[in-house]
Parts: sequence; C-alpha cells; structure tokens
Amino acid sequence: MKTALIRYVTSAFMLLSIVIGSASAQSAPALEVPPMPDTLQVPAGNTLFFGARAAGTQNYVCLPIAKRQVGWRFLGPQATLFADGTSGAPQQATTHFLSVNPLEALARPTWQHSIDTSRVWARVRTPSTDPLYVAPGAIPWLLLETVGTEAGPDGGAFLAQTTFIQRLNTSGGVAPSSGCTNDDDVGKVALVPYTTDYFFYRKSQD
Repeated sequence: MKTALIRYVTSAFMLLSIVIGSASAQSAPALEVPPMPDTLQVPAGNTLFFGARAAGTQNYVCLPIAKRQVGWRFLGPQATLFADGTSGAPQQATTHFLSVNPLEALARPTWQHSIDTSRVWARVRTPSTDPLYVAPGAIPWLLLETVGTEAGPDGGAFLAQTTFIQRLNTSGGVAPSSGCTNDDDVGKVALVPYTTDYFFYRKSQD
C-alpha cells in the first residue's frame, strides 16, 4: 500500500509541472481587491502590500475515511503566483505549496518569494462559500492569518512581513466527485486545476 501511494504521488506531481508551465503563458490582469463578505475583511491596522494571480492545482488523495468507506482528502496546494513585470508581462513572483512551519512543527500552506526566498506560513481564519461571491464549483474564499515567517538566506524579507492573506476570485479546485469509491482506489491522487488571487497584508506603517 505504501509503495503504491508513493508511486501515485510521484507520478501526480510530475504531471503538475505541465499544468504550471501552461499557466505561465497566460496573461495576468492588474489586480484589484474585489468586493467580499465582511467576514473576510482584514482587521484594522493592516495594509495591502502585494497581490498576485495564482494558477496551479489543489491536490487530493484517496484514503479510508470510515469503516468500508473511502474518500478524497486534501493533500495540499501547488501553484505559482504571477505579478506584472516592468514590461507589463506576467512574471513568476511566488510559489505556493505545503510545508512544515518550524514554529509549530505542523504542515501549513506556504508562500515563498521567488527572488529573496522569504516565506510565510498561514492558517485559515475564516472561509466563505457565500454564493453571492464564490462561483459554483469553486473552492472557498479565505482569510488566512500568519503563523510563521522566515527571511531568505541573504536577509530578504518581502513575504516575512505578512500578517494576513486573502484568497479571493477562486475558480475550480474542488475535490472530484468520482474516482475514489473502493479500496482499490486508495492511494490515487487527483490534481484539480484552480486559479485564484492572493492578497498579502502587513502591519500599517505609522
């Protein structure tokens, strides 16, 4: 079973590079924070300093969830964030994945800056599936709060200043409705394409 799971996961993440590569060729519009539910508003005293469009996959693994039952469990995200470069063309700015936050020794969603390699780990503070904002078939919008940061090896700290992150304008990413129905499916991995906008906040400067 363990060998099969490793084989499935390895093959799945090899396919991921194809998804990310095709996404990089797409243009990214200038980002504006959209209207959102009040529950996703960032607390006062924090200011937006970075926004980027993300394309990648939400990854799921088929596992036993109860006696004689199996189901899709969230495995982690894998995405690239793009921001407009000096020429106006989108350029890679950040990567997004699951890794262990050293302050908690827990796996958390992670964002790593592509230049100075600073990192931020965050946990979900508030999710929203409000149909007035969240598209059908899309993963929830989120307000996340920072639970750990790390400067890059040369002291770069672009993302290390993050206090809150919003995941808004989601599309896709929902776990499959089929393909995980019996014990023979255990270990299968589903890479579900998604896009979203991430907005990063820091403490307001006096």
